[in-house]
Amino acid sequence: MAGTHPIFMAGLAGFLCAVVFASIPVGPINLTILNEGAQRGFLWALFIGLGAAVMDTTYCAISFTGMAHFVDHGFVQAFMQVMSFVFLLFLGCKFLLAQSVKVATKLDTASEKLEARIGQRIHPHSAFATGFVRVMANLGVLVAWVMVSANLVSHNIVADVWPARAACVAGVFSGATLWFLVLSFGVSRGHGRFGEKTLLRLQHLSGLCLITTALVEGIKIALDLTKHKL
Repeated sequence: MAGTHPIFMAGLAGFLCAVVFASIPVGPINLTILNEGAQRGFLWALFIGLGAAVMDTTYCAISFTGMAHFVDHGFVQAFMQVMSFVFLLFLGCKFLLAQSVKVATKLDTASEKLEARIGQRIHPHSAFATGFVRVMANLGVLVAWVMVSANLVSHNIVADVWPARAACVAGVFSGATLWFLVLSFGVSRGHGRFGEKTLLRLQHLSGLCLITTALVEGIKIALDLTKHKL
């Protein structure tokens, strides 16, 4: 039982992170599902979500692979903790104060250009390919997973073993898929009741979660600094 505990914690952490980040309508995926689900039905919207979930999981796996040994150094861990605090606080305030479901970021223009280039080469016609390509082109998703993976590793929430990292990645896929499943079903069956106002409320809730996480992170950093001074 003790041996499975780190794996369970890693999977749960990945699941919760995916639910929080997937439910934030910062990218075009949720809006695409919102529009397409109302027009084409549940399955079409679901496959858009599945494509997005696969690419989300791929970015998460890449982040864990790249950050695995880089975060082992004490200075790097401290730096990533501070960066995670700033990143989560900034993002949380952005979403909490948002007046619409589309929050503009500096990466939006670059992401839109990249999506256009990928679309010209791949020409996604299926629902799955649409979700996959749109997440692939969203540079903010990769940046977010780099920060999240570094934070999870630096706090030993995800143990420094491959089974734990694999469990976290599996948790990410499960969490993202569950969110897109719920969103697709709600849109296709809600007949307009599950609209942009609902997504905006979820965005505000996600902002509160991010700010709370950032404050907890800030308190830990402050306590660590106090201990080192003593």
